[in-house]
Amino acid sequence: MELKAGDIVMLKSGGQPLTVADVKGDEVICLWMGAEGDLFRETLPLAVLDRLEELDDEDEDEDEDEE
Repeated sequence: MELKAGDIVMLKSGGQPLTVADVKGDEVICLWMGAEGDLFRETLPLAVLDRLEELDDEDEDEDEDEE
């Protein structure tokens, strides 16, 4: 899996979405906001991450109609 800055990923074990800030070999620098609005930054091995597929505008519109 190839990642680039701006991709959204999640730990394979679950949790909240993380934003890729940079990729250096097999290490990925990720950013995320905590519940209190704090910004967190962590370097994680590529092997523990899954890329999340982005919803296109059509899928988002369908989700809003269902609510």
